[in-house]
Amino acid sequence: MRIIPNKHNSLLNSLSETESLLANKKILVCSGDRLTLTATILTPEIKQSLIGGATTEDEALDIFFDRKPDLLITSEHLERGYGIRLIEKVKRHSPSTKALIFLRRESCDVVKEARDAGADGVMFVSTIGSGDGDFINALRITSKGGIYVPKCLTCRNNKPLADIIEPLSIREKQVVKCMVAGMKNIEIAKELTISPETVKTHVSTTIHKLGVRDRTQAVVFALTHDLANM
Repeated sequence: MRIIPNKHNSLLNSLSETESLLANKKILVCSGDRLTLTATILTPEIKQSLIGGATTEDEALDIFFDRKPDLLITSEHLERGYGIRLIEKVKRHSPSTKALIFLRRESCDVVKEARDAGADGVMFVSTIGSGDGDFINALRITSKGGIYVPKCLTCRNNKPLADIIEPLSIREKQVVKCMVAGMKNIEIAKELTISPETVKTHVSTTIHKLGVRDRTQAVVFALTHDLANM
């Protein structure tokens, strides 16, 4: 097998970053595919922090209540149960537990269902092994308190952006980009050299312009419409 150096280095860097992002976290992995589950829990970056692996919703919940993980990584389909419902139950008892889910169905409706259940990061199985896929990006964003959904959903929105939102100012777009990165108001204030009160006003105005309910919905909207890159 011939390895292209640049790609090889990129993969090694991603593995190193993954190890750093997962360090000191208690991880629970759940998958309906036993081969996938075994491969995942034997991955050195995950193995070092693993507290349990499960193939069913009930098994995962038993481990969750017994070991109190910091991070749940689950697939959509399980041997028994449903990954999205598992996240909903985990979040009901422990909102602080980060939840990442891998989906095979790549649609806005399924992503919305996962987000409504409380998933902090939504990833597509098709990006696994790319070196810069959804998993590493989800870890980057959620580790800072942000929400991650696949960027490829931006091309699947049927509504033209201009028809569904009031235009954002340059500063509001900058604030949105910081929100997507998981920054809190005080961090955004330092990044943009403005006061926290000004940031609060921009966030409130942005939520109103996007026609969403809260900050989290604003972040998801920004991700699915690629606002952070406009």
